[in-house]
Amino acid sequence: MSEVKFLGHVISHEGISVDPAKIEVVLEWERPRNVTEVRSFLGLAGYYRRFVQDFSRIALPLTKLTRKDV
Repeated sequence: MSEVKFLGHVISHEGISVDPAKIEVVLEWERPRNVTEVRSFLGLAGYYRRFVQDFSRIALPLTKLTRKDV
């Protein structure tokens, strides 16, 4: 066995990467229409933050949309 898929990750002798099927889920995610849907998307995307350089900066505009004063 050269690789194992576990909790949305692919673990191999080369290291850990995101399961390509999960990348497809993120890319095909429908545009959020309310705060709950924005939070849901941020939860999914945040799970893979370690694989996205500057994730916090990229996600900041969406995070701001979840504030009560918006």
